[in-house]
Amino acid sequence: MKKVRVGLIGFGTIGSGVVEVLKRRRSELAAKAGVDIELARVCDKDLRSARPVKVAKALLTKDFGRVLYDPSIDIVVELIGGIRPAKEIITEAIRQGKHVVTANKALLSEAGDELFSLADKCGVAIGYEASVGGGIPIIGSLREGLLANRLDLIYGIINGTSNYILTKMRDEKISLKEALAAATREGYAEKNPLLDTSGMDSAHKLAILAHLGFGIAVKPREISTEGILDIELADIQYAEELGYAVKLLAIAKRSGDMLELRVHPTLISEGHLLANVKDVYNAIFIKGDLVGEQLFYGEGAGRLPTASAVTSDIVAIGQKIVRGQRDASWGFVKTVKGIAEADTIKVRHYIRFSAIDKPGVLKSIAGVLARRGVSIASVTQKEERRQGIVPIVMMTHRAEERAMALAMREIAAFRSMKRPPVRIRIED
Repeated sequence: MKKVRVGLIGFGTIGSGVVEVLKRRRSELAAKAGVDIELARVCDKDLRSARPVKVAKALLTKDFGRVLYDPSIDIVVELIGGIRPAKEIITEAIRQGKHVVTANKALLSEAGDELFSLADKCGVAIGYEASVGGGIPIIGSLREGLLANRLDLIYGIINGTSNYILTKMRDEKISLKEALAAATREGYAEKNPLLDTSGMDSAHKLAILAHLGFGIAVKPREISTEGILDIELADIQYAEELGYAVKLLAIAKRSGDMLELRVHPTLISEGHLLANVKDVYNAIFIKGDLVGEQLFYGEGAGRLPTASAVTSDIVAIGQKIVRGQRDASWGFVKTVKGIAEADTIKVRHYIRFSAIDKPGVLKSIAGVLARRGVSIASVTQKEERRQGIVPIVMMTHRAEERAMALAMREIAAFRSMKRPPVRIRIED
């Protein structure tokens, strides 16, 4: 049986999971796939910290050159994350004629075109199943299983930390600060969780999904992105009363011949498949013209789920090596003209105002919205009062983003407003 040798760079949480799977399942993988995957080298700058899996000392190195320039190594697995030195490592691996497997969504979303162009020239493959959704096989499904479809939309709950926080707030009726503290204690949030809570992690992953699903090249910074840090328990509870759940949603949505791309907290109907995706779980909801609605659900991060996706790429590339096949390139057919301007997108909105309880306030708010062309669908004035401040909750019909932003800015300047309005978009 043909042997394929693997060099791993990055022996952290995910790397140790990959090592465990390759060691424990080697014979089983060989029987299933017809290729013998051998772990040839493991590289990390820290070789002293304890890992949950043991590796022979002879395989360990701090010098990634011993992976990149070893002619017997066929596949380089990059699991250090970040842009640098990961980009340089992958680039050099490709130039050395080695196939690459990575989970690096930040790098792929920023430099995917460059890396895949180089890989195509050098005749090697890049596997990146683990870059979105952890153990959920969404990349392969979009690249192969759904290839015949014209996609209408992709909705993704693709950041487990934020989903855990929002779930915790709703289920335990606690503040965002308390829920974030719980996420940190459980190991779901980093010491600096801003990449997750700001929505940027979701934007990285959405850039990859948009490329796969619609053939559109976009940088994360070009995606309209809002995080969850302004969401309060009151909003989650009011949304629940109205029949909605609050989720941080990554959205790629066909709008005519353009594509809407956005990440933001979103009200989703309780009847929607995504509404009950809880805790650290991820889910990607797809609508195609042939298959209709599809939901991909599972653990979006973690040692073994992500190791599962990395290993699947290693085996798939190993099979191609054995058969002498070339991998499909990064290029996909563009099925939209471009990205819709964020200011022109029209959606429904939930708005909560914190106003002084006095006559005329509601009329003034309604007047501004009317002048901006925003139509009100419903109004609820809550009985609860704190220091003379009453919450006013509105649901609007579809309104243009630019008009909503201008209206919110104007209303926030009212002397009767004690706090800035809270606005959350709605997807039905």
